[in-house]
Amino acid sequence: MASLDKPPVTTSTVKWRFPAVHPEGYKYVAIATGITLLLTMVSHVLFWPMVGVVIWVATFFRDPVRTTPQGEGLIVAPADGLITMIQRVPIPRELAGENGLGDVPLVRVSIFMSVFDVHINRTPIAGTIRQVVYISGKFLNADLDKASEENERQHFVVEDRNGMRIGFTQIAGLVARRILGFVKAGDMVAVGQRIGLIRFGSRVDVYLPDHVVPQVCLGQRSIAGETVLGRVGGVPVGGIAQ
Repeated sequence: MASLDKPPVTTSTVKWRFPAVHPEGYKYVAIATGITLLLTMVSHVLFWPMVGVVIWVATFFRDPVRTTPQGEGLIVAPADGLITMIQRVPIPRELAGENGLGDVPLVRVSIFMSVFDVHINRTPIAGTIRQVVYISGKFLNADLDKASEENERQHFVVEDRNGMRIGFTQIAGLVARRILGFVKAGDMVAVGQRIGLIRFGSRVDVYLPDHVVPQVCLGQRSIAGETVLGRVGGVPVGGIAQ
């Protein structure tokens, strides 16, 4: 048995490294690299600007390691980005009903992802994926409220072991042209597990049950899989538009 008097094990060899590129981004990095080589043959002046493009593409698809907080009643952010809306709204019809989130308006927390944010999305709670619904649509500015009803989007409902259901939606934006999902209905997921991504710039909405209190404020930046977005029975930290 280890002595309680011993100091904790530490290391001085940890160094920063560029996050791994998600496999979905490999072909785009390869395409950008190929274009860079071709344009360089035409004009060397284009080399460094195109190297910048390649770096940006690799950065867009970066997939950093995240440390997800553990504890009962925590709902973590599914996306990196800016908290742009916290308001009570009617439930989207695709998520409503007894097999979804019910029919009573819920608090929606919207996270806007710019083209510079990490675009890997993660599940807010552990449990079973009950629904995955893809809806084709427009490509309006994802920061607009009506984007949640008119844009291309993909809805998820995940239910934890206590029966609590959290709904969240990937929404395409002006630049985004593809929503990808990594899970399907019936899959078991761990909190903070990767469930999909959106290319390139978009939004994620999270619908919180009434007994879950938002733990973020408008204008705050969230980190997918790390920021505590809501807490069962928590204390409010910001205002909610009614």
